[in-house]
Amino acid sequence: MHIDLSNKRVIVTGASRGIGRAIANAFAKEGARVAVCARTTGDIEAVGAELARTAQAVIARAVDVTDSTGVKTFVNEVADSWGGVDVLINNAGQGRGGNLDTLTPEQILEHANVLQMGHFRFIQAVVPHMRKQRWGRIVEINALAGTQITPDGIPSVVNRAGCIAMSKSLGMSLPKDNILVNTLNMGWIDTGQWDRHYREMPVGTPRDEFDAMVLKVVPLGRFGKPEDVAGMALFLASDYASFISAASIDIAGGMGGQIAYYPTLKRDFSAAMAQRYHTPDAKT
Repeated sequence: MHIDLSNKRVIVTGASRGIGRAIANAFAKEGARVAVCARTTGDIEAVGAELARTAQAVIARAVDVTDSTGVKTFVNEVADSWGGVDVLINNAGQGRGGNLDTLTPEQILEHANVLQMGHFRFIQAVVPHMRKQRWGRIVEINALAGTQITPDGIPSVVNRAGCIAMSKSLGMSLPKDNILVNTLNMGWIDTGQWDRHYREMPVGTPRDEFDAMVLKVVPLGRFGKPEDVAGMALFLASDYASFISAASIDIAGGMGGQIAYYPTLKRDFSAAMAQRYHTPDAKT
């Protein structure tokens, strides 16, 4: 099977690193025209230079996903430059932790403005262009926390669930215009965040023991790679996926409800390491 995406006009948000960057590179290597955006000018320009080695054409801009006017301006620039938009990869937005005792309502709304509304702004901006050509593919990059509820991380649980519901709703309403919408829900994809989580452990904690603890809830027994996500994004943007819409696909190595046990595993593991290495002030 050969996925032909040559000259497709693709927008990837949150493309300065990690999953977004991997997806942008995957489309570029397939000969697409790739427009990327992120918050920081220097970071996204560096990605643009990287993509220029393989993509048919590149547009790289700093865009704030909370700025409706800025989002529309970017999308319209891409459509005007290339005659339309074929594919939107809605990747911008990160997870956020916190619980009833540590969060304010304003913090949850702030996260929603980036994640739910950021995704909505881009969809609303690209759909008129896709309707004109009666062809479009929208891939929402979400997280497993939106389908499998966990006892911590309220902003991620609530706002990812909202994004997934929005994707399914639009995946039902837009196919009449030949615009297909699907969501990919990430499990433990290693984009460097596990280094940060490891640093939260008590000093002296062996890295291999930390990794083994994290992977107890992943049946496949390894972290995912950004390229694992990129491959599925390519498929959903291709003609091979022309009868798929409103799908919610987990990319999580078989992990499902097990994710709910992770906060307890992490807390117990951290306490055990603190006791072993006599560092009772370790973060949990």
